[in-house]
Amino acid sequence: MIKVSIIGGSGYAGGELLRILLNHPKVTIGQVTSRQFAGELVSSVHPNLRKMTNLTFTHPDGSHPDGSHPDGSRPDGHPDVYPDNLSHCDLLFVALPNGISMGKMRNYMDVADRIIDLGSDFRIHDKDIFSKWYKKNHEDPELLNKFVYGITELHRKEIREAKYVSCGGCEATASILALYPLYKNNIIKDEVVINAIMSSSQSGMSVSLSSHHPERSGVVRSYMPTGHRHTAEIEQELVGIKPLISATSIDIVRGLHVTINTTPKIPITEKDIWKIYRQEYGDEPFIRIVKERSGIYRYPEPKILQGTNYCDIGFELDTSLLDTSPPGTSTNRLVIMAAIDNLVKGTAGQAVQDMNVMFGFEEREGLEFTGLHPI
Repeated sequence: MIKVSIIGGSGYAGGELLRILLNHPKVTIGQVTSRQFAGELVSSVHPNLRKMTNLTFTHPDGSHPDGSHPDGSRPDGHPDVYPDNLSHCDLLFVALPNGISMGKMRNYMDVADRIIDLGSDFRIHDKDIFSKWYKKNHEDPELLNKFVYGITELHRKEIREAKYVSCGGCEATASILALYPLYKNNIIKDEVVINAIMSSSQSGMSVSLSSHHPERSGVVRSYMPTGHRHTAEIEQELVGIKPLISATSIDIVRGLHVTINTTPKIPITEKDIWKIYRQEYGDEPFIRIVKERSGIYRYPEPKILQGTNYCDIGFELDTSLLDTSPPGTSTNRLVIMAAIDNLVKGTAGQAVQDMNVMFGFEEREGLEFTGLHPI
């Protein structure tokens, strides 16, 4: 049994962590922090957890609601920079908004021997690449290489020995898992075109005009046709691949779907592709290859993955265009599809999967939820 605490437990990622961890047989939850809701019941913010827990939110630094410290000082614009109110734990989950944890991580390292960061601050190992994509300098670049990138299927061995892990971004996670077997086997050309369909929960709990119901409902909104910062994660993990990402928001609350257009380097058959994916992922507990000959769910569908830690991957080989390949093969186009729940496999579930590996638990522990149908 291990004791864990959560920094930033009032957001959607924190709520998913709580939902999963409260059902985990090897975990007890120590503290859940929130500046905004300090002193309130966790279930008042996450109503799905009613009767599941009587935990209340604590303030991470012991300061008063106005941000002042008990000794009267103020922490220079970071009202939770002092870890005075945090008890030591075996593992600390950090679920703060992007850009916040990098200035506080050394303080959190005094609280726990192991840390899993769900945000973006420690995903990129190179400080210059971080600055390029996040338009700011990293506040503690010396720590970047101390964090293992948290996609378990790629870095299980490193995560097992790691003290610090940074979860992959949701879009990057789906795309990397979809592409990795083809990349590893040198099957596809470097340039890949990724069309990412996003849900509203990916923008977090912050309120803006774009999240206002009359503006958000019913949309098919191209919000980042170029320049998506998850490009940096894909380039880091799949060196040599050149991802061209276009992101579109649609009117769903949770879930993520990517359609990736690739070009095979050599003539290839569907049987070859099946073999590649089965060899790489056949023993993976949370990856399913979904390619049926009939039915409405013959390809990956995020709707039926809600609440699960699965990544469903499918593919279609385009043999309709004329080329010089032998019959049944193609070098024209190989379309890869992947779907996940952005809040589970793309965030909190990935973090718990990493935790299970770090502490030697069975990897499925706490993550057995199979999803719902119909939903």
